[in-house]
Amino acid sequence: MDNLSITDKIFFEKNDLNKENIIKVINEGLVGCDDGELFLEYCQNENITFDDGHIRGSSFESSKGFGFRALCGEIIGYSHSSDLNEKSIINAIKKITTVKKGYKGRIGDQIIKTNQSLYSNKNELPLIPYERKVSTLKEIDKYARNLNSNVKQVSAGLSAEWQAIQIIKNDGYVTSDIRPLIRLNISIVVEKDGRMEVGSYGTGGRGSYLHFLKKEIWKNSVDEALRQALVNLDSIDTPGGEMPVVLGPGWPGILLHEAIGHGLEGDFNRKKTSAFSELMGKQVASSGVTVVDDGTIPDRRGSLTIDDEGTPSASTTLIENGILVGLIQDRQNSRLMGKKSTGNGRRESYAHTPMPRMTNTYMAAGGHNPLEIINSVKKGLYAVNFGGGQVDITSGKFVFSATEAYLIEDGKVTSPVKGATLIGNGPDCLTKVSMIGNDMSLDPGIGTCGKEGQGVPVGVGQPTLKIDSLTVGGTAV
Repeated sequence: MDNLSITDKIFFEKNDLNKENIIKVINEGLVGCDDGELFLEYCQNENITFDDGHIRGSSFESSKGFGFRALCGEIIGYSHSSDLNEKSIINAIKKITTVKKGYKGRIGDQIIKTNQSLYSNKNELPLIPYERKVSTLKEIDKYARNLNSNVKQVSAGLSAEWQAIQIIKNDGYVTSDIRPLIRLNISIVVEKDGRMEVGSYGTGGRGSYLHFLKKEIWKNSVDEALRQALVNLDSIDTPGGEMPVVLGPGWPGILLHEAIGHGLEGDFNRKKTSAFSELMGKQVASSGVTVVDDGTIPDRRGSLTIDDEGTPSASTTLIENGILVGLIQDRQNSRLMGKKSTGNGRRESYAHTPMPRMTNTYMAAGGHNPLEIINSVKKGLYAVNFGGGQVDITSGKFVFSATEAYLIEDGKVTSPVKGATLIGNGPDCLTKVSMIGNDMSLDPGIGTCGKEGQGVPVGVGQPTLKIDSLTVGGTAV
């Protein structure tokens, strides 16, 4: 059964909705508008938390609803409801189309459909028995405690989502998607000589529960969480100041996502509130720096067969060899800027309007061996994993906390350090990249991006890279 058949059954057969009537009202409602759609959503969510040998929390819920949007220039009319019936949909359409009063727009170009399918699993969450999920969490707890006598606390969590959407635009254009999403999180607290430290690791993607319940998958996650915790037990205070910083591959790409990626989203550039506004076609990074946003990587957390406006996802080069060549676009901002959507119109749920958002954003690999990069640093910092951070889109200034970092002394990685923060400016940071590794990798599938109160799953990635000078906030006196 294809996505359209599945979603027709979910939204129309089960709710006794007449699809032809709905399409007719949508067509009438969007006359004179620039764009718009009816967004239908059904979602299952499950969360199980296992802490110190006991289930600490468990929930399963389902939700459904719709959102109708009408676009007239920069004006957005939007109405949503969890009442999925014909009367509610018709009333919403009639109310929202008042935004077009006196406006004479023309519906934008029709979307070209895609035959691609990026997710290998389309099974609803209850297909895998609850007992199987709990027994796996118990195995994780037992395995972690047997690994090392210093382990004092183990927390493990499974979270999953199964989302079915259907998008109906003018002239009966209909497209749909079935989106699975799984995440496994492990956190381990260790204690030695009265000192306690924590390590954590997660993995996820748009795959099946069965994949993430495999022993080789969760054992790797436990091993990595424990490794980080034990490293932190031996960490010393971080010396602060200006110094070269080497970022590890994979998850440190979160710095790229926050400090640079948001500044390349279409809405910020159209409104000229981005540090990258007016820089299209200009050198914004060191030669060799290429940044891509790619929503077409199979089974990745940030990937989308279609975005939340119905546009097929794409691979978009943003920076090529240091030159700004592209932006992340949805349909509204791309139309107002005279460009094409890149398939990046995303929303958290039917209760939210779409906006340009990243999917999987990464820096392409370079030609340097990672060891060569480390050897080039006399005295600096090697940052391998990050926690939280803050960025100002307008100025590009950022502050990030490293959860795993080491000193580099005379070209060698030496002592682990605690409390390291990286402080800098995104556009300026790009110009100080002097060496790019050949080991590009993506994060393990744990990213969630926040923007204007909406959260969406994303991916990040990068190779090992050297930034010649960055301010390091330290804890050493």
